[in-house]
Amino acid sequence: MKLNLQHHNVRSTHALDSLIENRILALQPRLRIDEAHVRLECRFESSPAFGVRIHLVTPGPDVFAEGRDHTIHAAIHKALGEIESRLDHRAAKRQQRARSHLQAPAARARNGQAGW
Repeated sequence: MKLNLQHHNVRSTHALDSLIENRILALQPRLRIDEAHVRLECRFESSPAFGVRIHLVTPGPDVFAEGRDHTIHAAIHKALGEIESRLDHRAAKRQQRARSHLQAPAARARNGQAGW
């Protein structure tokens, strides 16, 4: 996995960078990530000032998330929480699709039609 961190008006610290790296690496068992682009920014003229944008490049559809808050750590946790909720939603959709495909032939057979 290739990790690209961009800092705009935010100081790059080892603690901050390792937090992001560890949280994104923790997603690896659930999702194959080829590249991760993370942008940390601070806009002093807006409120909340800190923002985080995450773009995960995957073999399927890419995953995007954004988080804004009054501290950079809170913004990071919001963006990563949004990614985790999107992955949960994808997994639930996949399970629902598998259940509906298993039940479809039985429903057709009950209506008097052949299974195919």
